Amino acid sequence: MEKSFEARIAGVRQFNRFYTRQIGLLRQGMVGTPYSLSEARVLYELGRGETKAAALAERLDIDPGFLSRMLRRLGARGLAVQTPSATDRRQSILELTAKGRTDFAALDHRSQQETATLLDGLKESDQRRLVAAMAVIETLLGAPAAPPRAIMLRPFRGGDMGFVLARHGALYGEERGWGRAFERLVAEIIAEFLKSFDAEREACWIAETDGEPVGSVMLVDAGGGIAKLRLLLVEPRGRGLGIGRRLVEECIRFARQAGYRKITLWTQSILAPARATYQRAGFIKVAEEAHCSFGVDLVGETWELEL
Repeated sequence: MEKSFEARIAGVRQFNRFYTRQIGLLRQGMVGTPYSLSEARVLYELGRGETKAAALAERLDIDPGFLSRMLRRLGARGLAVQTPSATDRRQSILELTAKGRTDFAALDHRSQQETATLLDGLKESDQRRLVAAMAVIETLLGAPAAPPRAIMLRPFRGGDMGFVLARHGALYGEERGWGRAFERLVAEIIAEFLKSFDAEREACWIAETDGEPVGSVMLVDAGGGIAKLRLLLVEPRGRGLGIGRRLVEECIRFARQAGYRKITLWTQSILAPARATYQRAGFIKVAEEAHCSFGVDLVGETWELEL
């Protein structure tokens, strides 16, 4: 086993130990109640509405026999009842009793309070980072990605150019194998943009979901009444949501308002999603040329949109 992989294993185990302690899983009873973690999870699921025992075992990924014994204990304490299904006598319908609903409400409230206390000790920006990191963990380990609440485009602000540079370098390195030469090019584009920025003629937008950046684009003055679209980027977790389309549309809207007669851009033939976005927005490919850049052989393309 490679040492780097062993180090990653150790890192995951360290996080598990830390988070187990952080949320009190080793304490007797969940959030100051007499219920174990497994009992609390069952109460939570039943609190969301009646369900079948088989479905509950599958949802919690626990042994049906273990669940059956737990349900008997909860029933003996007057918290839950099982009744035969009207459509399938082999199945049992589970639901909380009045006492069970009261205890579940208290458990849910205490859990809410403890989580609020945990977050309250962090700045709002760190709260967003924490929640976003948790969502990444869920997604990478197999949970379906939750849809973002909203997509917002905003003008760039302090610190955003660091995001643009870092994510271009990381994503294109991981997904395309483009080396430091590409990251250097992005840094040069950003430096030139900041050096000669004209708010009346140029702009950069950041796309956000749930308060976290998931995309960016830049529009610069290329001279002669021509604007140039640059550095379009959409994070993997934001793809398929129409973010690239909205960023390009914002460039077109701004360019028309600023009085440009044309928008031009340079892209690569292998960047199929970006090319499809440009084509849908009305851009037309006007030139292409093979070249070797960023350590790979590419075909560069020039696209234009008459305004």
